[in-house]
Amino acid sequence: MKGLVIKNTGSWVTVRLEDGATVNCKMRGVLRLKGMRCTNPVAVGDTVQVEDKGGDAPVVGAIEPRRNYIIRRASNLSKEFQIIAANLDQAVLVVTLTNPVTSTTFIDRFLATAEAYQVPAVLAFNKVDLLVTEELRVGLDELQALYQSIGYKTIALSAATGEGADALRDMLAGKMSLLSGNSGVGKSSIINLLVPGAHVRVGDVSQTHHKGMHTTTFSELLDLPGGGAIIDTPGVKAFGTIDFERAEVAHYFPEIFKVSSDCRFNNCTHTHEPGCAVRDAVENGDISISRYTSYLSILDEDPNNKYRKPF
Repeated sequence: MKGLVIKNTGSWVTVRLEDGATVNCKMRGVLRLKGMRCTNPVAVGDTVQVEDKGGDAPVVGAIEPRRNYIIRRASNLSKEFQIIAANLDQAVLVVTLTNPVTSTTFIDRFLATAEAYQVPAVLAFNKVDLLVTEELRVGLDELQALYQSIGYKTIALSAATGEGADALRDMLAGKMSLLSGNSGVGKSSIINLLVPGAHVRVGDVSQTHHKGMHTTTFSELLDLPGGGAIIDTPGVKAFGTIDFERAEVAHYFPEIFKVSSDCRFNNCTHTHEPGCAVRDAVENGDISISRYTSYLSILDEDPNNKYRKPF
């Protein structure tokens, strides 16, 4: 039987079969040995083959080829990685400028990974109702203008007031979308706004560390009333990149890659070489310093943490 993985708790996966029925499955042991140090060989969004074992629980026996996925280094396990979701039409990264603050480095690492694994990305700026100072409002305008100039779609919204909700619904309609972001940015509130009856638990932001506290503990696919679906995932504190060869990193920053064609050397790393058009563009303000800093942060990662893409 073939089906779609709609929930992954770590121990079990829930599969929606082609006839609409759902079954809780275990994973065949050999699957855990594949994926090159992957902590979750089966991800939400995967199409899988389910084997009925009679009296025993059904088993996921095989995974159909994926067209794409989003991946990150597993928390505190620098040599292992986690597939966040598979077979996506787009990835929506929810970010906030206050309560908590999403760093541009986190944003850029997520976007670079989406570029590397061929997943279109959207930035959703949530909690705009909390931007009560001129500085915060200007910051929102500047960040939206920056990422739009690179080619990314952005949307400003407030799950608390409903501002931007219709625009978000239109953006998600008919598509398989990943919803990701730091803990505390309001993913659960957005889901409750989009999916009546979802009743996803909403957490608080720590007043001590000003960071979100986890409420979602597993990944799950939720159908949207107007068609399409969103994949809700646990909030993440950091986004470690995987399988980025040093020479390829610039390819995942569209504005850097575009300018790099004017560098004196074809193998320019844009760090120290003479005649580097990218560093000139940064100095001239044509490339954002924050984006260039994010690019350098990926170059500085441990060169031993490289894995060949498993598809």
